[in-house]
Amino acid sequence: MNKRTVSLIVLGVFVGAVIGGVLGELFGWMLPESVVKEFFLTPLFFDLGGLVGNEAGVIILDLKIITLKFGLAMKFNFTSVIGIAAAYYILRYFR
Repeated sequence: MNKRTVSLIVLGVFVGAVIGGVLGELFGWMLPESVVKEFFLTPLFFDLGGLVGNEAGVIILDLKIITLKFGLAMKFNFTSVIGIAAAYYILRYFR
């Protein structure tokens, strides 16, 4: 039996999210202003740095010699969720 590694699953889901995001941008370019466009393209923001850092979403660690900045921001919409679901289905189908 062929087992999937965690890195392959994470990579597949990430690629699915990116493809879904690109499709969402294409839908935004092609669709006229309507409820359908708003449904597909309303984003949900997740900002890891904004939970503990400043309002810019960056955690700053100042060590006087060197300053390190950490941040992670993600934007999900319905098309990126569709891309994640499609990637999961493809990974599950091709065992």
